[in-house]
Amino acid sequence: MSVSIRKPLYWTLLSYDGWRVHIAAVDEGLCFVGSHNQSINELTEWADRRMPGCDLLRDDHMMKPYEDELRRYFAGDLEQFTLPVYYQGTPFQTSVWRSLCEIPYGQTRSYSDIANDIQKPSSVRAVGTAIGANPILITVPCHRVIGKNGSLTGYRGGMEMKKKLLELERTI
Repeated sequence: MSVSIRKPLYWTLLSYDGWRVHIAAVDEGLCFVGSHNQSINELTEWADRRMPGCDLLRDDHMMKPYEDELRRYFAGDLEQFTLPVYYQGTPFQTSVWRSLCEIPYGQTRSYSDIANDIQKPSSVRAVGTAIGANPILITVPCHRVIGKNGSLTGYRGGMEMKKKLLELERTI
């Protein structure tokens, strides 16, 4: 008889200075940062779709390094995340998400800029779709992407969260 070992998906709820986000990681790195003030259902629904076969385990100790980095970011003491991330997406999505990580703190880029960066200049809409599928908010900074005309555009975490993150990076 063989025993199936399910991969653990560790999570915690980060509460800091008015921010409340669920975060999750596997042994390889951070794989989910949720939207501000959303229920655990956002995480469980994502895990069911993107990480089937994982056991969702609350583990505040395992998640502490990730929580500490996010706290430092919210406090204005961290501009570049250093802990590993674990991407769960297509190769195209992963290339977009890696490009997002190259946008400097406090700066923005357009969807066209990202498409050009990944050498797919005609894929602006696909870039937008990949950005919308980013499960690792804040750490993979999709909030730094705006419209070509400088307008704020959609954000999985909601426009209020996007505005707060951009204001945080501009005022510190």
